[in-house]
Amino acid sequence: MKVSYHGHSVVKVETGEHTILIDPFINGNGLCDLKEDEVKADYILLTHGHNDHVGDTVEIAKRNDALVIAPNELADYIGSKGVKVHNMHIGGSRVFEFGMVKFTQAFHGSSFVEEDGSIIYTGMPSGILLTVEGKTIYHLGDTALFTDLKMYGEMNDIDLAFIPIGDNFTMGPEDASVAAEWVNAKIVVPIHYNTFPVIEQDPEEFVQKLRSGQGKVMRPGEKLEL
Repeated sequence: MKVSYHGHSVVKVETGEHTILIDPFINGNGLCDLKEDEVKADYILLTHGHNDHVGDTVEIAKRNDALVIAPNELADYIGSKGVKVHNMHIGGSRVFEFGMVKFTQAFHGSSFVEEDGSIIYTGMPSGILLTVEGKTIYHLGDTALFTDLKMYGEMNDIDLAFIPIGDNFTMGPEDASVAAEWVNAKIVVPIHYNTFPVIEQDPEEFVQKLRSGQGKVMRPGEKLEL
């Protein structure tokens, strides 16, 4: 299995048979190396409804006939655009062809701003525990620091965690360091930083504060093999 990072919070997981995209914010993401009209996906997982996470979901899903898996209200909204969806919610898990998805708590917001400026409420934000080929990936989504992250770390043997460090809208590096300790993943990758001026951070400085060998800065397009 190959896992790649593509700027902001965009993550791609490739197995021998399936390609899974998480939060595919491509157009408007100056750090992303992907092209919306070329990227392949069989499944798209969404953490919450903000535009910088939903991104190009509808266009990618329609072009690839992909299934979008998202929290209930967000799935309803995406489904109204003519896209195949599977509704889930926080605390629920389900096994798909590629592996298991479980949505976790995240402390944030969730809404989508339409082109005309209208705001659509899209339910609760979430994180995603993704278990594929015997490995567990935890994408925390956009979140503040909260103590249940320690519980998720105790309940799951997490191989790879994607943790936001941008501050202002999510945890900053200091709180994210605590989250990394609690989640206790073998590898921690910082996400959700440097896309906009207000979330500029030094990811190298962040990983240096983690326990030896735990942190890894992934450049857009860089892959890990799990």
